[in-house]
Amino acid sequence: MKRTEHSEPQWKFPFVEYSPEKTDKKLPLILQLHGAGERGAGGEDLCKVDIHGFSKMAMEGEYECIFIMPQCPIGSFWAAHVESILAFVDQLKESYPIDEDRVYLTGLSMGGFGTWFTAMAKPDLFAAIAPVCGGGMPWNAGVLNMPVWAFHGTEDTVVLPHNTEDMVEKLQMLGKDVTYSRLEGVGHNAWTYAYNDALYSWLLDKRRS
Repeated sequence: MKRTEHSEPQWKFPFVEYSPEKTDKKLPLILQLHGAGERGAGGEDLCKVDIHGFSKMAMEGEYECIFIMPQCPIGSFWAAHVESILAFVDQLKESYPIDEDRVYLTGLSMGGFGTWFTAMAKPDLFAAIAPVCGGGMPWNAGVLNMPVWAFHGTEDTVVLPHNTEDMVEKLQMLGKDVTYSRLEGVGHNAWTYAYNDALYSWLLDKRRS
Protein backbone atom coordinates (compact mmCIF):
# COMPACT_ATOMS: atom_id res chain seq x y z
CA MET A 1 0.00 0.00 0.00
CA LYS A 2 1.05 3.60 -0.51
CA ARG A 3 2.07 5.41 2.68
CA THR A 4 1.59 9.19 2.82
CA GLU A 5 2.20 11.61 5.69
CA HIS A 6 -0.04 14.64 6.15
CA SER A 7 0.77 17.61 8.38
CA GLU A 8 -1.01 20.27 6.34
CA PRO A 9 -2.69 22.89 8.56
CA GLN A 10 -6.19 22.40 7.12
CA TRP A 11 -6.49 18.94 8.70
CA LYS A 12 -7.83 18.54 12.26
CA PHE A 13 -4.87 16.25 13.03
CA PRO A 14 -1.62 15.31 11.32
CA PHE A 15 -1.95 11.74 10.07
CA VAL A 16 -0.46 8.83 8.18
CA GLU A 17 -2.50 7.40 5.31
CA TYR A 18 -2.20 3.93 3.81
CA SER A 19 -4.17 3.46 0.62
CA PRO A 20 -4.15 1.23 -2.47
CA GLU A 21 -1.96 2.37 -5.33
CA LYS A 22 -4.97 2.47 -7.66
CA THR A 23 -8.70 2.31 -7.07
CA ASP A 24 -11.78 3.01 -9.13
CA LYS A 25 -14.35 2.45 -6.40
CA LYS A 26 -15.31 3.70 -2.97
CA LEU A 27 -13.31 2.07 -0.18
CA PRO A 28 -13.86 1.24 3.49
CA LEU A 29 -12.15 3.53 6.01
CA ILE A 30 -10.38 2.21 9.10
CA LEU A 31 -9.52 5.00 11.53
CA GLN A 32 -7.00 3.97 14.20
CA LEU A 33 -6.30 5.97 17.38
CA HIS A 34 -2.86 5.41 18.93
CA GLY A 35 -1.81 5.22 22.57
CA ALA A 36 -0.32 7.87 24.88
CA GLY A 37 3.27 7.13 23.91
CA GLU A 38 2.70 8.05 20.27
CA ARG A 39 1.49 11.63 20.75
CA GLY A 40 3.27 14.35 18.81
CA ALA A 41 3.09 17.45 16.65
CA GLY A 42 3.23 15.86 13.21
CA GLY A 43 6.34 16.27 11.06
CA GLU A 44 9.19 14.19 12.45
CA ASP A 45 6.92 12.89 15.22
CA LEU A 46 4.41 11.41 12.82
CA CYS A 47 6.27 8.12 12.38
CA LYS A 48 5.25 7.26 15.97
CA VAL A 49 1.72 6.41 14.85
CA ASP A 50 3.15 3.42 12.96
CA ILE A 51 4.55 1.73 16.07
CA HIS A 52 1.45 -0.35 16.93
CA GLY A 53 -1.73 -1.49 15.26
CA PHE A 54 -2.49 -2.09 11.60
CA SER A 55 0.56 -0.24 10.24
CA LYS A 56 2.81 -3.29 9.91
CA MET A 57 0.14 -5.10 7.90
CA ALA A 58 -0.43 -2.05 5.71
CA MET A 59 3.31 -1.70 5.07
CA GLU A 60 3.70 -5.32 4.00
CA GLY A 61 0.52 -6.12 2.09
CA GLU A 62 -2.24 -4.82 -0.14
CA TYR A 63 -5.65 -4.19 1.38
CA GLU A 64 -8.88 -2.95 -0.17
CA CYS A 65 -9.39 -0.11 2.28
CA ILE A 66 -7.94 3.19 3.47
CA PHE A 67 -6.12 3.12 6.82
CA ILE A 68 -5.87 6.50 8.56
CA MET A 69 -3.70 6.96 11.68
CA PRO A 70 -4.11 10.49 13.13
CA GLN A 71 -1.78 11.87 15.81
CA CYS A 72 -3.03 13.28 19.11
CA PRO A 73 -1.32 16.49 20.34
CA ILE A 74 1.35 16.25 23.04
CA GLY A 75 -0.08 16.64 26.54
CA SER A 76 -3.62 15.81 25.48
CA PHE A 77 -5.72 12.65 25.05
CA TRP A 78 -8.20 11.36 22.50
CA ALA A 79 -11.26 11.48 24.75
CA ALA A 80 -10.79 15.27 24.93
CA HIS A 81 -10.94 15.52 21.11
CA VAL A 82 -14.15 13.65 20.30
CA GLU A 83 -15.70 16.57 18.39
CA SER A 84 -12.47 17.06 16.43
CA ILE A 85 -12.29 13.34 15.60
CA LEU A 86 -15.82 13.48 14.22
CA ALA A 87 -14.99 16.61 12.20
CA PHE A 88 -11.82 14.87 10.96
CA VAL A 89 -13.92 11.95 9.67
CA ASP A 90 -16.06 14.49 7.80
CA GLN A 91 -12.90 15.95 6.26
CA LEU A 92 -11.76 12.49 5.18
CA LYS A 93 -15.12 11.70 3.60
CA GLU A 94 -14.90 14.92 1.59
CA SER A 95 -11.35 14.21 0.41
CA TYR A 96 -11.21 10.43 -0.18
CA PRO A 97 -13.41 7.91 -2.05
CA ILE A 98 -14.90 6.48 1.15
CA ASP A 99 -17.86 4.13 1.41
CA GLU A 100 -19.84 5.90 4.13
CA ASP A 101 -21.52 2.65 5.18
CA ARG A 102 -18.13 1.08 5.93
CA VAL A 103 -16.38 3.48 8.31
CA TYR A 104 -14.66 1.68 11.20
CA LEU A 105 -13.02 2.94 14.40
CA THR A 106 -10.38 1.23 16.49
CA GLY A 107 -7.77 2.34 19.00
CA LEU A 108 -5.40 1.06 21.64
CA SER A 109 -4.92 2.13 25.27
CA MET A 110 -5.57 5.90 25.22
CA GLY A 111 -6.97 5.26 21.75
CA GLY A 112 -9.18 2.52 23.17
CA PHE A 113 -10.79 5.10 25.44
CA GLY A 114 -11.04 7.42 22.44
CA THR A 115 -12.78 4.68 20.46
CA TRP A 116 -15.45 4.07 23.10
CA PHE A 117 -16.05 7.78 23.71
CA THR A 118 -16.18 8.76 20.04
CA ALA A 119 -18.52 5.91 19.13
CA MET A 120 -20.85 6.89 21.97
CA ALA A 121 -20.86 10.50 20.75
CA LYS A 122 -22.02 9.54 17.23
CA PRO A 123 -23.00 5.87 17.10
CA ASP A 124 -24.72 6.11 13.71
CA LEU A 125 -21.40 7.01 12.03
CA PHE A 126 -19.53 3.72 12.44
CA ALA A 127 -20.24 0.29 10.97
CA ALA A 128 -18.20 -1.40 13.74
CA ILE A 129 -15.65 -0.54 16.44
CA ALA A 130 -12.72 -2.41 18.00
CA PRO A 131 -11.48 -0.84 21.28
CA VAL A 132 -8.25 -2.39 22.60
CA CYS A 133 -7.32 -2.12 26.31
CA GLY A 134 -9.38 1.03 26.83
CA GLY A 135 -12.57 1.90 28.68
CA GLY A 136 -15.71 3.97 28.45
CA MET A 137 -18.86 4.94 30.32
CA PRO A 138 -20.95 1.81 31.00
CA TRP A 139 -23.96 3.90 32.00
CA ASN A 140 -24.02 5.28 28.44
CA ALA A 141 -23.23 2.05 26.60
CA GLY A 142 -26.82 1.60 25.48
CA VAL A 143 -26.36 4.20 22.72
CA LEU A 144 -23.95 1.88 20.90
CA ASN A 145 -25.79 0.15 18.08
CA MET A 146 -22.88 -1.18 16.01
CA PRO A 147 -20.99 -4.49 16.40
CA VAL A 148 -18.16 -4.26 18.93
CA TRP A 149 -15.07 -6.46 19.28
CA ALA A 150 -13.16 -5.49 22.44
CA PHE A 151 -9.77 -6.75 23.64
CA HIS A 152 -8.00 -6.64 27.01
CA GLY A 153 -5.17 -8.55 28.70
CA THR A 154 -5.96 -10.13 32.06
CA GLU A 155 -2.61 -8.99 33.51
CA ASP A 156 -2.86 -5.36 32.37
CA THR A 157 -1.76 -3.10 35.24
CA VAL A 158 -1.76 0.14 33.21
CA VAL A 159 -5.43 0.10 32.21
CA LEU A 160 -7.16 -2.43 34.45
CA PRO A 161 -9.29 -5.05 32.64
CA HIS A 162 -12.49 -3.97 34.38
CA ASN A 163 -12.47 -0.85 32.19
CA THR A 164 -13.27 -3.00 29.16
CA GLU A 165 -15.22 -5.67 31.04
CA ASP A 166 -17.66 -3.17 32.55
CA MET A 167 -18.48 -1.94 29.04
CA VAL A 168 -18.79 -5.48 27.66
CA GLU A 169 -21.02 -6.64 30.51
CA LYS A 170 -23.36 -3.68 30.04
CA LEU A 171 -23.59 -4.32 26.29
CA GLN A 172 -24.24 -8.03 26.89
CA MET A 173 -26.97 -7.18 29.41
CA LEU A 174 -28.61 -4.97 26.77
CA GLY A 175 -28.44 -7.71 24.14
CA LYS A 176 -25.99 -5.83 21.92
CA ASP A 177 -23.67 -7.38 19.32
CA VAL A 178 -20.43 -7.57 21.32
CA THR A 179 -17.45 -9.92 21.20
CA TYR A 180 -14.83 -9.88 23.94
CA SER A 181 -11.32 -11.32 23.64
CA ARG A 182 -10.08 -11.74 27.21
CA LEU A 183 -6.39 -12.34 26.66
CA GLU A 184 -5.18 -14.64 29.43
CA GLY A 185 -1.73 -13.83 30.83
CA VAL A 186 -1.33 -10.76 28.59
CA GLY A 187 -0.32 -7.38 30.00
CA HIS A 188 -0.97 -3.95 28.54
CA ASN A 189 0.18 -4.95 25.04
CA ALA A 190 -3.17 -6.41 24.01
CA TRP A 191 -2.66 -4.70 20.64
CA THR A 192 -0.01 -7.30 19.77
CA TYR A 193 -2.77 -9.91 19.68
CA ALA A 194 -5.65 -7.77 18.41
CA TYR A 195 -4.35 -6.28 15.17
CA ASN A 196 -4.25 -9.02 12.55
CA ASP A 197 -6.08 -10.27 9.48
CA ALA A 198 -8.88 -11.71 11.61
CA LEU A 199 -9.80 -8.27 13.01
CA TYR A 200 -9.38 -6.65 9.60
CA SER A 201 -11.74 -9.19 7.99
CA TRP A 202 -14.24 -8.88 10.85
CA LEU A 203 -14.37 -5.11 10.46
CA LEU A 204 -14.77 -5.12 6.70
CA ASP A 205 -17.57 -7.65 6.91
CA LYS A 206 -19.71 -5.10 8.78
CA ARG A 207 -21.87 -2.44 7.17
CA ARG A 208 -23.69 0.42 8.82
CA SER A 209 -27.34 -0.46 9.35
